[in-house]
Amino acid sequence: METTNTKPYYAAGIAAFVIWGFIPFPLKALADYPSGQILFFRVALSVLLLLFITVLFRRKKLMETLALVKAAPAREARRFMLFTFLGGSLLTINWLTFIYVINHINIQTGSFSYLLCPILTAVLGFALLKEELRVNQWVAIGLSALSCVLIGTGELTSLLFSLLIALSYAFYLITQRILKVYDKIVLLTLQLLLSFVFIAPFYEQLKGSSGVVLDGHFFLMTGILSAVFTVLPLFLNLYALKELTSGTIGILMYINPILNFVVAFMYFNEETTAVKVAAYVLIFISVIIYNINLKGRKKTGAGLVIPPVGTTAVVK
Repeated sequence: METTNTKPYYAAGIAAFVIWGFIPFPLKALADYPSGQILFFRVALSVLLLLFITVLFRRKKLMETLALVKAAPAREARRFMLFTFLGGSLLTINWLTFIYVINHINIQTGSFSYLLCPILTAVLGFALLKEELRVNQWVAIGLSALSCVLIGTGELTSLLFSLLIALSYAFYLITQRILKVYDKIVLLTLQLLLSFVFIAPFYEQLKGSSGVVLDGHFFLMTGILSAVFTVLPLFLNLYALKELTSGTIGILMYINPILNFVVAFMYFNEETTAVKVAAYVLIFISVIIYNINLKGRKKTGAGLVIPPVGTTAVVK
């Protein structure tokens, strides 16, 4: 029996999360521009690129998805439209909040969000999808809650932003589990198209009163943000999922926030406090405890799951 060489899939998964680990660089390069304006062009350029890829290379998958929806019972078709719309809305909220946090609060807050996200997803999976959790996973959830209390005692605003980012993405992942029979890239394309249709009429509000001129630097960096830090890692992540379990991808996911923390402290010279350090240590311990006996879990098991852009599987 021929065994599959998993090295290329591990390489793809690691590469995706390494790329997302450095997402603060293009976002910080756009710090002078309003967060809403960055969001608008990130969504617009990502949609254009995804439509280009879908029409040229994934037309068959698009047709199969549309045929599947058309042939489905009316209730299933309505559910598809509802959760596709919710997915686009949640991604929009997640991206806007993450951009704002990185550029106007600090990288640490954004990174902490994505350390919390998989465990929050597990809690939502338990509450909404009736997925089972082991005792060690409940212990990990408790430690994560304690880390939130530690962060909240010093900086409530940072905690609230972290929770908004983590919860919006966790709910996004739940909606994607419900739509798991459909092609992920086709779904993402439809979701971002809906997101663009939703935010386009509000461009003036997203732009705000900023008088900053949109120059070549802006379009270069938003182009890099869309192509290199959104669409490329998405494809790498989906490729990795062909042979790796979602649990394995979930563990690899932690490369992302760990690199975010390194970038924050080593390059952008962000400062932290002893309370924050204690919270970060607790969340790392909870991750280790959560993943005990991971080998025995099924590919579709509860808990650590792939992100969809970060960041689609994961989107940032």
